[in-house]
Amino acid sequence: MPPPKKPRRTAERILEVTLDLFNRFGEPNVSTTLISAELKISPGNLYYHYPAKDELVNALFGRYEEELNRLLGAADDVRHVEDAWLFFHMLFELIWKHRFLYRDLNDLLFKNRRLETHFQTLLAAKEQAMRHVLSGLHLGGALKMDLRDAAPTANAMVVVVSYWLSYEYVRDPRHALEPERAGAALLRGAFHALSLLLPYLEPASRDHLFKLAGQYQSTP
Repeated sequence: MPPPKKPRRTAERILEVTLDLFNRFGEPNVSTTLISAELKISPGNLYYHYPAKDELVNALFGRYEEELNRLLGAADDVRHVEDAWLFFHMLFELIWKHRFLYRDLNDLLFKNRRLETHFQTLLAAKEQAMRHVLSGLHLGGALKMDLRDAAPTANAMVVVVSYWLSYEYVRDPRHALEPERAGAALLRGAFHALSLLLPYLEPASRDHLFKLAGQYQSTP
């Protein structure tokens, strides 16, 4: 079998380095010149694969969108608090992996029509997944909720998921998005999304959620 073609390897490497730079410094602060320098390739080589910075953003977003849609499908399998905890932790891990999208979300949506339309679709998919989580917890006996509460609760969970990293950033702008802070930030995000269910959880499930949250427990 012949080895992979060089252009494919180079294109992959460009995306990996660009994602790292976007996550570290924010997309608006990263130029194609900086990306080329980090890769130690000429700007012309970069433009050969991605003729515009928006194409880099779109390619990275496409990967995130694909991974997110796969993960959201797992919401159908949630039946207990531990299932929900794992689901939300994985969701926040995925968001962290592509955190530049959420760090600079408003700016990116303003500049990029593709992201504007696709993010609206993703919001709808997230809300549907949250409804499936609620339904699954109800079927598993962990949750008792009036049907009228389901839609606003699912929507509130989407808000927490979508803007949690912004909240973390506002709390500590100089350090919040550093890799060493990831673990704590993800656990806080998962707990606060699920804490919206505290009024509806059965006592044993409620206690189990606090146990899973560990040091992030608080008295409601």
